[in-house]
Amino acid sequence: MVLDSPRLPLTGKTLVDEEQLLDQLDLVRLNLPAAFQVAQEVIGRRDEILHEAENYGRQILATAETRAVELTDELGIIRQAEQEAQQVRQQIQQECDALREQVLAEVDQIRQQAKQELNEMRQNALLESEQIQQGADDYADGVLEDMEQRLTDMMRIVRNGRQQINASDA
Repeated sequence: MVLDSPRLPLTGKTLVDEEQLLDQLDLVRLNLPAAFQVAQEVIGRRDEILHEAENYGRQILATAETRAVELTDELGIIRQAEQEAQQVRQQIQQECDALREQVLAEVDQIRQQAKQELNEMRQNALLESEQIQQGADDYADGVLEDMEQRLTDMMRIVRNGRQQINASDA
């Protein structure tokens, strides 16, 4: 777009259609990696997984409590059921904690990866912009060098013409 845009003579500057440039920038923004969306999905899924684990834990606790009520006839069995229920509670709590930590670590990793990809894209865009600017500068320098050469040739022709006129007058 920069190379095809009209140039301002003797300034080395290019006129760029602002609307086209903004459209191109919008395309770049829309095509950013979907990592941000993936991160949001993982976060949303985290709550669902935790909710499922808690429901599962409640079901196990309810089952254990029902079993304990059925076995009230024997005090030893009741104590054993209470111990088992406590163990199940602890196990479920540990599993929930581990799952929560795992989900948080995955979310953090996705965030870091998205940041890194964004920084890489930003660096690439800056590098490409610098390359385009350098190309435009090189092109302008070439045009100016060509103009300088032509002007030098014209000056030589003018001097020669004046010398011939002065020589024929003498």
